[in-house]
Amino acid sequence: MSDDEGGRKNLRMPEDDEVFAEVTDMLGANRVQVRCADGEERTARIPGRMQKRIWIREGDVVLVEPWDWQDEKADVVWRYEKSEADQLREEGHIQ
Repeated sequence: MSDDEGGRKNLRMPEDDEVFAEVTDMLGANRVQVRCADGEERTARIPGRMQKRIWIREGDVVLVEPWDWQDEKADVVWRYEKSEADQLREEGHIQ
């Protein structure tokens, strides 16, 4: 049994320019389509350090960092587990 079972976990929250997003489509070539909390649809890149270590699927909640020079693109920086995403929804951070 886990200590935090049924309790609140401390989750990674957005820093600086990062925003919450939900994966809407898998595009291939380490790219995904995401719907960001700021209302934008972006093409997000899965960086090499996450490939084959962290599997991302449609419907997953992720943190993305939009590019400064191209606002319609972003980098995925974090993926939340299903229980963590449920906690974020309960606390009102995402819809």
